Amino acid sequence: MQEQHRDPLIEEALRWFGVLKDPKASDDDRRAFSLWLKEKPEHETAWRNAQRVWMRVGKIGPAFANSPQATVVIPEPPTVVMRRPPPLRADPALRPTALNRPPAKRRRGLLVAAVAAVCIAAPAGALLWRPGLLADHATAIGERRSVTLADGSSVELAGASSISVDLAAGVRRVVLHEGEAFFKVVGDAGRPFVVEAEGTRIRALGTAFDVKLGDGNVTVAVSDQSVEVTAGGRPPVVVERGLQVRASRGLLGDLREADLERVEAWRQDRLAFHETPLVDVVADLQRYRMGLIVLTEARLGDIPVSAAFEAGQADAAIDSLAATLPIHIRRFTPLLVVLSPRN
Repeated sequence: MQEQHRDPLIEEALRWFGVLKDPKASDDDRRAFSLWLKEKPEHETAWRNAQRVWMRVGKIGPAFANSPQATVVIPEPPTVVMRRPPPLRADPALRPTALNRPPAKRRRGLLVAAVAAVCIAAPAGALLWRPGLLADHATAIGERRSVTLADGSSVELAGASSISVDLAAGVRRVVLHEGEAFFKVVGDAGRPFVVEAEGTRIRALGTAFDVKLGDGNVTVAVSDQSVEVTAGGRPPVVVERGLQVRASRGLLGDLREADLERVEAWRQDRLAFHETPLVDVVADLQRYRMGLIVLTEARLGDIPVSAAFEAGQADAAIDSLAATLPIHIRRFTPLLVVLSPRN
């Protein structure tokens, strides 16, 4: 298993965050923190990084607007600006030594409590924001489920996915709120079958196809016959068997050949990637484990990944990524995994 690399400065900054968030924090605690912050430039950098983790993970609403276990990409500095405390005299009695810092046991407890609190609260809070909260069919993290609709069509849902279904007289409409789904559609000339996801409309022509939704992008891959895809008010594009198209925030990309074995690997509880950006790989792994996977720098998300993993072994997959890519992995709690650049 990959060694769990730890960054002492970020951990120390997170400890200070826990201390300052404690209602029992004293003026001595705050003065000691101020001196620690000014002691080295690296301390301020570590504090900004810890502040970003806390702010982005702790804001349940925005952070989980698109997914109950959203992948959080922390922006490059100096996105978050921290106001320095007023200058203090260098009183040796206030230096952050073991004597005036909180006891080690308390500091460790505060760190675990602080980080675990936001992470443990995330799934419950996220439920309130989950796009598919009122969906007709939904899966939990790591779950895969097949649903047969009233018209005979079938939908297979990947982990952390949800749909709403409306089989009206004139049109059969399915909304993919989150995640990924594979559709096998029974033909009905009098009632078109339409899938909607993030402003993208897929009209089935008696066919089988996969729709994947993530971070504002919709990818449609066709394994039988064809579909008609519309996005952004543009003319529809017909996607034939063996091809795929991606809509990014309402704009359709070019038609490309689809590796159907890789696209549908999740249906056999596998995840397969070829030159896939790390941010997309992490988003897929996120659907198969509780908690959050955090990238400390946005540039890490561009690293290409070619690999195959067992869907039920997400943590082993993360270890494998850390062993083969220039990244370090740190687990602050079982619910918070932080990926950072390897020096």
